[in-house]
Amino acid sequence: MTTPTTPTTPTPPATEVKSAAPGPDGSTARPLRSAALAAAWRNMKGTRSLALIVLLVLLAVFGAAYPDNFLTAYNLRSVAIEAASYCVLAIGMTFVMTTGGIDLSVGSVLIFSGVVGVKVMTALGGGGPLTLLAGLVTTMATGLAWGVLNGLLVTKAKLPPLIATLATLSAAGGGALVLTNGLDLRGVPDSLVSGLGFGRFLGIPYTVWLAIGLTIAGAIVLGLTRFGTYTRTIGSNVEAARRAGVAVDRHLIKVYALCGLLAGIAAYVNLARFSTTTVGGHTGDNLQAIVATVLGGTSLFGGVGSVLGTAFGSLIPAVLSNGLVIVGLQPFWQQVAVGAVLAGVVYVDHVNRRRRTLR
Repeated sequence: MTTPTTPTTPTPPATEVKSAAPGPDGSTARPLRSAALAAAWRNMKGTRSLALIVLLVLLAVFGAAYPDNFLTAYNLRSVAIEAASYCVLAIGMTFVMTTGGIDLSVGSVLIFSGVVGVKVMTALGGGGPLTLLAGLVTTMATGLAWGVLNGLLVTKAKLPPLIATLATLSAAGGGALVLTNGLDLRGVPDSLVSGLGFGRFLGIPYTVWLAIGLTIAGAIVLGLTRFGTYTRTIGSNVEAARRAGVAVDRHLIKVYALCGLLAGIAAYVNLARFSTTTVGGHTGDNLQAIVATVLGGTSLFGGVGSVLGTAFGSLIPAVLSNGLVIVGLQPFWQQVAVGAVLAGVVYVDHVNRRRRTLR
């Protein structure tokens, strides 16, 4: 006589888990990480190489048309330096957009942080290591403060990220003009300009090495740490993240703070490059960062992000701007071209997302 067995319900695969139960140590990071990584790979399957393809096409077109001007070592080095500035901003934007948010204030935060940094270095006088270190700490702290403010407006004041960061964009930009009376400050130490601004290691500018280092660190954090897992999970399903025990508000404040911190670092790089605050020269940096981030495979709808893709995407505005100058078109056409590219990439992202929803 056989004993009847009770049918069992099969366990859903990790990629279908909406809210993870705590593990043996009370942590939800491991199940969340496996689900988020699988979802990220699946969602990025059709877009992860988009930035590289667009970049190669631009390089081939400009290189074939103007090889004597475009493919020179000096010109390619200039493109890499410009892309490095975009990349530092875009890494922070990648984390914010992966949560489903956006930060329009990064350009203004860059300007404001640079202004405060120059004032501190000018007050200290000289160009010694301590002065340069104080300038770096000041720009980073200022950017961090603006980032925390953005996070508080989004989480505590419950403002949409678009409105919150639009408000701080105006406030930071206006504050920079108030501090400078609308004039560029030129008290950047020569040692900073000759060092970080024009120095090289193995023939590669220090600013490019900085961008490479931040890209590697950002890729590790987003892809392999609990911080990155929570970032993707919040962007995929914020309610599931809360049920899994993630402190969503606290994490969002950290993400926006990170974006502000990187804007402060970008401000320091900007001072080294131009030896001035360039208060009127970064109004479109937020758009450049968003374009680089989206081209790199990060979804505007959240849940999917790629820091490495963002690094490739950062090269595209730099190559496009440089190529248009060599062609002889007015620089204003760059804004038209970048806007067209952004619209096209967002459309592709929307189509891919709709196809995945219908499956």
